[in-house]
Amino acid sequence: MRNKQSEIIQTLSDRELLLNVFLTQTILVVIAIVIGSFTFESLDDFLNLFQWDYLEIILIGGGTGIGIVALDICLMRILPSSYYDDGGINERIFGSLSYPMILIVSLVVAISEEVLFRGVIQTEIGLIGTSFIFALVHYRYLFNWFLFINIVSLSFVIGLIFQWTDNLLVTIFAHFLIDCLLGFMIRRKKSKPR
Repeated sequence: MRNKQSEIIQTLSDRELLLNVFLTQTILVVIAIVIGSFTFESLDDFLNLFQWDYLEIILIGGGTGIGIVALDICLMRILPSSYYDDGGINERIFGSLSYPMILIVSLVVAISEEVLFRGVIQTEIGLIGTSFIFALVHYRYLFNWFLFINIVSLSFVIGLIFQWTDNLLVTIFAHFLIDCLLGFMIRRKKSKPR
């Protein structure tokens, strides 16, 4: 099944791939709105999850994001490349984007996924269940035991910082940094002459 997904991704043009990424994120936002309308008593209850505490956002969110990327870079250097094989999907997505577009895609993904998974789902079912649902949605990681453990752990850590801070802006910033920095690395690697 993973090979089928990878084959489909390879047949898409860069524009089609980007549109699919945005469509997927739009679907996640719609799901968050629908579920959130039943789980929050008012819009204010939901909006209270967004706190402009810059120190918390930068220190906790930024520190977590940079720490996760640093750990990932270390692991990439010592582990076989097969551990990080998602069928070439991340390389296909980020390798074709400009650096400004990587910033935009990373921000859109961070906002939509954190609003749904931390803001709506985690507030209802808790940290552990949310971490596994997050991993299931990242379907391409299900076929590689290391990537599956990696994505569940990542979701758990981000969920912990949400539990600790009760601030979606902290988790959005952490998620954004992780995707953006790893996206930049993929883009840079792809643009290097071989």
